[in-house]
Amino acid sequence: MVVIPALVKNAKGEIVYGLNAKDFLIDDDGVEQRVRLDEAAEGSAVSLVVAIQRGRRAKYEFPRVRGLSSMLDPLVAEGRGRVAIVEFDSQVELVQDFSSNSEKTAETLKAVQPGDGGAAIVDAVDYSVKLLEKAPKERPRVLLLISETRDHGSQSKVDEVAAEIGQSSTAVYALAFSPSRSNVLDTMRGNNIEEMHEGVDFLSLAYMAAQAMRQNTPKTVASMSGGEYELFATRKNFEAWMIDFTNHVHNRYLLSIEPKNPHAGLHQLRVRLRDAGDRVVLARSRYWAVGTDK
Repeated sequence: MVVIPALVKNAKGEIVYGLNAKDFLIDDDGVEQRVRLDEAAEGSAVSLVVAIQRGRRAKYEFPRVRGLSSMLDPLVAEGRGRVAIVEFDSQVELVQDFSSNSEKTAETLKAVQPGDGGAAIVDAVDYSVKLLEKAPKERPRVLLLISETRDHGSQSKVDEVAAEIGQSSTAVYALAFSPSRSNVLDTMRGNNIEEMHEGVDFLSLAYMAAQAMRQNTPKTVASMSGGEYELFATRKNFEAWMIDFTNHVHNRYLLSIEPKNPHAGLHQLRVRLRDAGDRVVLARSRYWAVGTDK
């Protein structure tokens, strides 16, 4: 079964409620599938990992990050969610395991400190997705990633992490801040040479996903998972997006399909409405099938 959390919005950006399974169309590699909808999942408790960059120039964003706790309160109010916090520079660290204690979360966020010169975003995504896979299966799984756009120093293989996201039902929401000037200098000096590859099939979906992740990791993982991405520059913009985030997380449709004999590897998903009008669907665009070839 492939689980596909989906958010439906109208042209004004407002959430669309009250849809049924028959309102959705899902194609797997161009083949239409039978759609199921778990109606009990809408508005259910959420498992959330907040992954925060502390390396490089992230310290300039800490005043906003420290105010996150009040914005996350609606997610944990009345037992509606549990929050874990991951911080990363060149290393990834779990600083708070899943908790429904909003005061504990506030204290953890206030204690964030500047890190080293790394920004191992791919490693942080890898760690966070694996952490969420251990959460109860009946809970929607969400990763809120706060970082710059380009990875610096990850050890995880990008193509393997892209496949991992394809296997997961985690929705990634990404808030990115402008990358530092040093990233431009790194590229000019050839320090990002590991991002260049030759002799690869450029038509491969897996390769294209990996390449996109190298260019803008937060935006790519958000798109792959059906989440949302925003590049923020002001405190007002940050807070407005967070208000939308807490509202959207609890109002996703939990769709699923059961493809017959799917081939091993990456599959392209297309999720839409039968009668779309001015409405758009945000849903994962791919999934990874493992070991199903005969």
